[in-house]
Amino acid sequence: MEHKLTTEQASDYNDLEKMDTCELLLNMNTEDKTVPKALEKAIPQIQKLVDAVYSKMKDGGRLFYIGAGTSGRLGVLDASECPPTYGVPDTLVIGIIAGGDGALRKAVENAEDNTELAWEDLKKHNITSDDVLIGIAASGTTPYVIGGVKTARQHGIITGCITCNEKSPLALEVDHPIELVVGPEFVTGSTRMKAGTAQKLALNMISTTVMIKLGRVRGNKMVDMQLSNKKLVTRGVQMIMNETHVDETTAKALLNEHKSIRKAIDTYNSNKK
Repeated sequence: MEHKLTTEQASDYNDLEKMDTCELLLNMNTEDKTVPKALEKAIPQIQKLVDAVYSKMKDGGRLFYIGAGTSGRLGVLDASECPPTYGVPDTLVIGIIAGGDGALRKAVENAEDNTELAWEDLKKHNITSDDVLIGIAASGTTPYVIGGVKTARQHGIITGCITCNEKSPLALEVDHPIELVVGPEFVTGSTRMKAGTAQKLALNMISTTVMIKLGRVRGNKMVDMQLSNKKLVTRGVQMIMNETHVDETTAKALLNEHKSIRKAIDTYNSNKK
């Protein structure tokens, strides 16, 4: 019944090519306003999945994302941003896209239609029941993702999903479904739009909440972030100044010595006692 899926329904707008620039932008913005409402409604679902992820990760487990197309790219994006933001290893949150990394830039023919490929990809990372797997698919019908979570669940792995249709085949195969029903897209079926935005927001909420619960944020600061460029070094110096009340020269010296915002702050405060 794929034609009845919300993500595949016809746009509420027609004759888009006849609209002027302002009309197009205003109408897209109107549609985008449905996204935060969908997220708000799904918070109880998101909470259950976050708690399940945290329960595993606090004991050394990992978080995996699988998806195809835009959904896969969003998972890889979220995973790749965890190490620089929170100072965790790049093996802690792992994003996998159907067709491999080459599919991040160019579509890979038929990759998402293979029900067995996701599990083969996951086995390369030695996924176990200590880990959690989240399948991402706007339609909730992607064979690659459904096959991956189904097999993972058979191996005792906790599973979740992020989809934009209710009661999709994907949601029925996981322990913790998140359903973000944002309605038909402005351009019919173009789920890189509202659906993609909703998925990105959900991923932000999941990974950020888990990292905070794992102690990777102090107050509201990213004290474990990687100091990979001048802007971040400057931000780190400012954090140290704010937390220790030392001057800029001292803060720079502390950061240069310890190569870590957290260590610089903790060492200074410990020595001060």
